[in-house]
Amino acid sequence: MQDPKEHAVIEEEENLHPYSEPLTGQAGLEGSAETPDPLDAPSVPAGAPKRRGSFFRLFRDDHPYVLLGTSALAACVALMSWNVPGPAFCSSCYCVFAVWWLVSLVALAMKLAWGRQYRAKSPFCTQTGRTALRIGSYVVWAAALVLFCAAPVANLCETVAAATQASTKPEGFLDAMIYMLWNGRQLFLTGVLTTVELAFFGTIIAFFLALLLVFLRIQTPDRSDNDGARFFKWLGVAFAKVYSTVVRGTPMMVQGLIIWMLGLAILRGAGLTTSEVNGIWTPFWAGLVTISLNSTAYMMEVLRGGIEAVDPGQLEAARSLGLSQWQAMRRVVFPQGIKNSIPALSNELIVNIKDSSVLSVFGVFDLMFATTSVVGIYFSQLENYVTAALIYLVLTMAFSWLLTRVARAFNLGDPGPVGSTTA
Repeated sequence: MQDPKEHAVIEEEENLHPYSEPLTGQAGLEGSAETPDPLDAPSVPAGAPKRRGSFFRLFRDDHPYVLLGTSALAACVALMSWNVPGPAFCSSCYCVFAVWWLVSLVALAMKLAWGRQYRAKSPFCTQTGRTALRIGSYVVWAAALVLFCAAPVANLCETVAAATQASTKPEGFLDAMIYMLWNGRQLFLTGVLTTVELAFFGTIIAFFLALLLVFLRIQTPDRSDNDGARFFKWLGVAFAKVYSTVVRGTPMMVQGLIIWMLGLAILRGAGLTTSEVNGIWTPFWAGLVTISLNSTAYMMEVLRGGIEAVDPGQLEAARSLGLSQWQAMRRVVFPQGIKNSIPALSNELIVNIKDSSVLSVFGVFDLMFATTSVVGIYFSQLENYVTAALIYLVLTMAFSWLLTRVARAFNLGDPGPVGSTTA
């Protein structure tokens, strides 16, 4: 039998804290003399969903100060956007704020009238009332977000419409940037497509060349090799090392200029005319060769690291089964090494998108060349270079997201953050 004084104390505590959990001592007063041991609690099954973090509980749970906090938020947003012109639907957001403030005033009046009995008598403190307040706070937050973003978005839309319809270049920075982007959209689009083509096909070609070079790079003399085989293995290892050192130790822009001029010299030395040379050796092909040869050195080192990460015992086991070194590498080691290297190899595509900008020095019509062309038309440098930077950022972010999704789909791991390199 529960003592009346203790029952009154418990009712007073629940009246003051209706949102809190039941008191731990209440169960003992009703008949259970011992508090259950946390170690005796049933364990969570391995496949059970994890409990969400505090960030999600912030929006899922009920809070005693939801009226006060949400009212303060609505007041701040209303004050910031009151004199800012916006769309006509912004008035609906102010109506939502007014209804919420009215509900808050009613709750405040009940609090002043009932005092400590407020939590026991107020309909806002019932389970249904708390759920309704939580849902209402979601609506107020949504209205505040719309009101906070509506005016800037509306102003941006007006700026875009005015800039695209202007007959001359506007004076403002953003207006001028949008005007030149719109009028030079064909040049920018051609540059973007060329940049993506160079990076994509250059990375694929470099991958197959890197497979060949990494095979030469990891060669070791075998007991069954004669002197000729040992010499050619040593020659292949030396060539791969020298190639990697030279390519990774020189800038891509210098490599591109050498390849461009070397191709012109070879074709002219073969007796071709200038028009025939220009028809065969275009800046695009020179840029594709440059990216392919440059990426080959980096991807070769990435593949070598992935192959060396494979357990050496697997190669020894394959050789013990009678496989030759070439068969063991091709069937056992190479597939695992390539899988280990795919995240870093795919990241080389993102690197090539950015590094291809240096190829414009010998006439490759990539995004950077298109930007300089628009600069020459309108004699505005800062606006166009900012536009080019934003386009490069969008390209790298898009391809990084796409490669991450592909890697996760095949359980290969993430390619890495945007901007990381494989050097």
